[in-house]
Order: sequence, then structure tokens, then C-alpha cells
Amino acid sequence: MSRASAKTDSSAPSSARQRRKEARPQELLEAALSLFVEKGFAATRSEEVAAKAGVSKGTLYLYFPSKEELFKAVVREALGSKIAEGISELAKHQGSMAELLTWMLWTWWERLGRTPAGGIHKIMMSEARNFPELAAFYNDEVIDPCCALLAEVVRRGIASGEFREVDPDAAVMVLIGPMLHLVLHEHSIGAAGVTHDHKCTPEQVLSLQLELMFEGLLNRPRHPAPPRSPA
Repeated sequence: MSRASAKTDSSAPSSARQRRKEARPQELLEAALSLFVEKGFAATRSEEVAAKAGVSKGTLYLYFPSKEELFKAVVREALGSKIAEGISELAKHQGSMAELLTWMLWTWWERLGRTPAGGIHKIMMSEARNFPELAAFYNDEVIDPCCALLAEVVRRGIASGEFREVDPDAAVMVLIGPMLHLVLHEHSIGAAGVTHDHKCTPEQVLSLQLELMFEGLLNRPRHPAPPRSPA
């Protein structure tokens, strides 16, 4: 074997170890998300996350010094990054705000709501009272930025004349309420395998929600409500 080939062979394991080391934080985040969604924040132990990722507990703490910091990193990776994408999309969008809003909501459902990442919201709703510091973090990192983004879309639609004059913050609450209900259902009763008599899918609900919302939001001639029948 030549000296050059021997050097190449000896460097291969080192390169593989380096690639493994670089991938480790992402592997830990994926393992943590899976366990947090399955068991909840309080019931998940750090050593379980480490074992699922195939590392020691000590290795986990090299990257994330506590379970709280691990959870925050999961939230930033799974949710915060998607909000940042939405902000970027708004900054460069030149067309209809209704089209942008539709894109945002469908993207949110496809990439978050119907995925394991949607289970983070269920965790916060059920455990926030016991972990107020994490609740404040979730509000600052997810709820407030998300609501601010959607409200800005509504404001721009109002300013352009595409949307009628409404309170943007109230419009956001009306918009996201049914969606959050879908997420909570998907990661609670739905995850338990309980079936219902109704046959509609989450996608059908979301489509109808958007249709009804734009009926009230778009600035177009509105038909007067029919008179009430006398009592």
C-alpha cells in the first residue's frame, strides 16, 4: 500500500466521526421532539432523549445544559425557524395579501400543524401553568411573533384596499382559533385513535375556514342581512 493511500484510509474514520459530530445536535433535537410530544415535557427524562439519539447523557449536556434549554432549542428549531421564513416571505411579497395569507396558513398546517411539531402547542397548553418560565419563553418566541406577522398581513391588506377595515389583532384571533383547535385535536383525541361520526378531514375544515374568513375580510360589495322575523 502506498503512503498516500494509507493516509487516505486513516483519515476516512476521522472524517466520518466529524460528520457524525456535526449531525449530533440535530439528532438530539429530533429525539427530544419525539419524546416531548409522546410523553410531555415533565415526564420526559434527559437520559431518555440521549438514549434515543444513541449518545450518553453527558454528551447531551455538552450541547444542551438542561432539559429546559433542550426544549427551547426544539421550539426554536421546529417553530421559530418557520416564523422567520414567514417574515421573509412577507418582506418580498408583492401581490395579494389574501393569497399570502392563504399560503401561510396552508404551509403552517402542512409543515407544522399536522406534523409532530404541532404537538408542542399541546404541550404548552397542558403544562404551561407548571412551567411559567417556559410559558413566557413560548409566548415571546412563538405566539407574539406569529400573531404580529399575521396582523401585519391584515394591515397591509387593509392599507391596499383589499381587506375591509377590521381590527387586525382581533382578525388574527378569529383566524388562528379554529386552527389551534385542529392541532390540539390532532395531538390529543386524534392521537389516541378515537374515531368520530363526522367524516370531514382537517384539510376540509381549513378550506372552509379560509372561505368563510375571506367572505368577511375581503373588501367587496356586501349584501345586507335579511330582516329578522318578528318575535
